[in-house]
Amino acid sequence: MGLGTKNRQKQTADICKHHLREKYRDKLGLVEEFIVEFEGARKNCDVTRWGKLTDIKDIKEEMLKRLDVHSRSGLIRVLI
Repeated sequence: MGLGTKNRQKQTADICKHHLREKYRDKLGLVEEFIVEFEGARKNCDVTRWGKLTDIKDIKEEMLKRLDVHSRSGLIRVLI
């Protein structure tokens, strides 16, 4: 895997995490729990999992819509 691919994967993860932290500012603890649940704990952290939310065209708005849908169900699961 080339360095460019790794950089894009990390960039996708950073964009998604930033979006969640901004959207749910009042629930940062839950957001951080969701992020750890989504990508795995530090030892098993896999930022490529955020790639599930992207599409072939790499349209940021579409990715964030998918993230919102996925995060709503995930945050509710964390609350329960």
